Amino acid sequence: MDDTTRNSPDTSGTLDEALDRLHSFGPERDGWLSNHAPMAVEALVHHGQAPGVHRWLDHYRAKLEDMPDRFTEVTPANWREALGDPRRIADWTAYFERETAVRPWREVLAEWWPRLLPGIAAGATHPVIRVGHCVRTLLTAGESEPRVAELAHGLGYWAARHQPLPPLASLAPATGAAAALDAVDRVPDQSGGVRDRLGQLTAFPLWPQHPVTDPDLARARLEELVRAATHRYAAYAHGSPIMLVHAATAPNAVLRTLPALPRELWAPSLGAAWTASAAVTAAYAPAQPADFPDVPDGLPPEEIFARAAAHGDDHTIKFTDTALDVGDTTALAAALRSIELNPPAL
Repeated sequence: MDDTTRNSPDTSGTLDEALDRLHSFGPERDGWLSNHAPMAVEALVHHGQAPGVHRWLDHYRAKLEDMPDRFTEVTPANWREALGDPRRIADWTAYFERETAVRPWREVLAEWWPRLLPGIAAGATHPVIRVGHCVRTLLTAGESEPRVAELAHGLGYWAARHQPLPPLASLAPATGAAAALDAVDRVPDQSGGVRDRLGQLTAFPLWPQHPVTDPDLARARLEELVRAATHRYAAYAHGSPIMLVHAATAPNAVLRTLPALPRELWAPSLGAAWTASAAVTAAYAPAQPADFPDVPDGLPPEEIFARAAAHGDDHTIKFTDTALDVGDTTALAAALRSIELNPPAL
């Protein structure tokens, strides 16, 4: 599933230009909706769509709000009390900008990853997804000032929105990731917002069936989860075409981040990714699947991504990016399903 050799790094400077444009804006709008632009432009550039990035940003600009005002500085002494305080978004961003200015970004990420993992579902999983997109570029295209700053923005957003799920019991064990997602119980009331829905969670199927301690096995199970969630979207996306993308894109963000982390963090990352995927599934999945069309013969994956880019919807772009990571026929059908079900933005 690692496509780092399939797409050559962008040499146009478009991504850095786009990130520079975006870093004066906050990670949210209208009080809690996420700013998807940094994630979408990274995916567009990664798949060879750099020439259209600034036009896409010009269209998205109406959804951006300025970075909130500073509240109280976050420091090594008070970070615990600031964790999960959305008033501190700008303070947290400034904190990580300072940290990444004086320490290697991998070192900062490794320190904060286990602190932030318990709140992986915060912000409807958008903070971890933003971090995953950023880390992919840092690993495949190298460091630059805007890319390291983007990591600070992603980590800052995650820290400010950090909110662990309620305590969860374990249901019967499942034999694989697909069976585990099929066995997830839908929350009783799917009429409210994401925070209302996540507050109703009580238990998830036990998956993996046995504790995973080997890092390589953890990575393999995480790949299995991303594949299963991507496949499931093809049949269940009609329940909530926008929100259900996160059942796949959130664990894929974790998968993309693993190579930048110490191996001892890979197994706990699997557990957190499963929690995020199961939570989104419980919150938004419909009761019954629907039929979906096959991929037309001869349609190449990058043509599917080009369709997503022309469609313009940020969630569609990000989900298609994940579907291409998986790369099989069902995953590509799921990508086409996202193009079909989500309203176009361009």
